[in-house]
Amino acid sequence: MKRILLALISLVVLSSHTAVLAQAHAQPAAADEFRVTLLGTGSPAPVMRRFGPGVLIQAGGKRLLIDAGRGVTQRLMQAGLRLGQVDAVLLTHLHSDHIVGLPDLWLTGWLEAGYAQRKGPLVVYGPVGTQNLMSGLAQAFDWDIKARIADQGLDAKAIGSNVTELKPGVVFDAGGLKVTAIEVDHGELLQPAFAYRVDFEGRSVTVSGDTRFSENLIDKAAGTDLLIHQVAAARPELLKLPAFKVIMEHHTSPEEAGTVFSRVKPRLAVFYHFVLLGTPAVPAVNEATVLELARKTYSGPLLIGEDLMAFRLERDQVIPLSSRHP
Repeated sequence: MKRILLALISLVVLSSHTAVLAQAHAQPAAADEFRVTLLGTGSPAPVMRRFGPGVLIQAGGKRLLIDAGRGVTQRLMQAGLRLGQVDAVLLTHLHSDHIVGLPDLWLTGWLEAGYAQRKGPLVVYGPVGTQNLMSGLAQAFDWDIKARIADQGLDAKAIGSNVTELKPGVVFDAGGLKVTAIEVDHGELLQPAFAYRVDFEGRSVTVSGDTRFSENLIDKAAGTDLLIHQVAAARPELLKLPAFKVIMEHHTSPEEAGTVFSRVKPRLAVFYHFVLLGTPAVPAVNEATVLELARKTYSGPLLIGEDLMAFRLERDQVIPLSSRHP
């Protein structure tokens, strides 16, 4: 009994310590700060360590979310934001792993609870098809929406969506903050797909989204301070199987990503959206191997991204903030 009691006390102390650390690392960004947080670094695989792809950018008093993968609402809370504080969502493309968290953000962010409180329609930028996506969600959740308006008196206007379907080029440019959509190559049948570059007061971050090796991305991302790029890898024996071969053909290998980094020359390169393929008989490549392969073509600053890893962009450097476990 004494051992059980001591174990419970230890658990409470550890939990309290963890909560304090989480709170300390979840302080909101200052108005003049340029902060980038990896909310999710995973792929369709339902693993706890890596939630679905999502990158939070806080700059110029705006909070932009690039993609809304699985678990984005939980990660936003861990990053210290209410769901309703997201000013806009920018979708790289419409594959399910990049948008499956969008209904949760849209619907839950509408609630009056302290963790939500969106004051108007959800602002969404994305490729052609984004309007159909949001219209379809409104139809799918019609019962829920009508019930909450009637039962809770929620603002009917705030459950709308303000959608802009993009072409390559400048998406937003005001108050010193500029967002540019960069067309990338996710495959012949998977067009259009975008990367996004965000510039603010001489600092910049570029997020690749899903892409094969892209000359256009290299050109438009040139000189960016922080380059966040997806990566995919599989052992050679798996590439003989059509299902794995086609996946790899839609993504960037570690060696190709290294070439991208070498030509873009960011102050810091970071891998995210890990597509690491394997089977019960052939284990997946791990992150250490991804880094080793990328080093064949790139010798500059490079990190393996993890969920909730954050960076502060200053005029002459990119500073990784104290890491924190999900």
